[in-house]
Amino acid sequence: MKKFDLGFAVAGCVMSIVFFMLVNFLTSPQYPWFIYPSFVLLFWPIGLYCVKYGKHKQLSLIYSALIIAFLTAENYINSPQYPWSIYAIYPIFWWPILVHLEKRARTMTVALAGSISIILYYSILNVLLSPAYPWAIYPAFVVLWWPLVIYHTKKKTFFEFSIHASLLISVFFICVNIISTPNTIWAVYPIFCVLWWPLSMYYFVFKRKLTK
Repeated sequence: MKKFDLGFAVAGCVMSIVFFMLVNFLTSPQYPWFIYPSFVLLFWPIGLYCVKYGKHKQLSLIYSALIIAFLTAENYINSPQYPWSIYAIYPIFWWPILVHLEKRARTMTVALAGSISIILYYSILNVLLSPAYPWAIYPAFVVLWWPLVIYHTKKKTFFEFSIHASLLISVFFICVNIISTPNTIWAVYPIFCVLWWPLSMYYFVFKRKLTK
């Protein structure tokens, strides 16, 4: 039965997509809703084929292209006046890039290149598409954790990681406070909570190691 699994998946996928297309065009031709179940169904034979033959790199590339194509189609069909799909395209491309890099994906060089390029990508989109508010600080804050975690994990400097991470979080909240609500100083509250992280690391972990 196992040797027929792939053929069954392909046949089942094609038959289901054709069925959804027929139902769509016969009952509600004004909107192509068949793309939603078709998008999900395509993952079945593609994933089965790539896993069966160990083609994990090809799997990441095909899945990424499929997701990007779906988002682009959804953008064009429902809201062609605003190209929101481009916000997701570049980060999705990093999936096959990291898979193809294999062990090199865990290096500091890749982490820095990836984080800097993603920050630049969103900064450009921010300036070109919605310059009224600097929302690029949010993805920048998230992606900066990548090189930070890689660096301290390799060095095994977990106490220093808590300090640098706390600084990153504090700077982020201060920036959001200044940009969003400059008349209300609220950033001190999350910063106060975050400071307990390095303090607890110092007194219960780092200091104990020094005394031994």
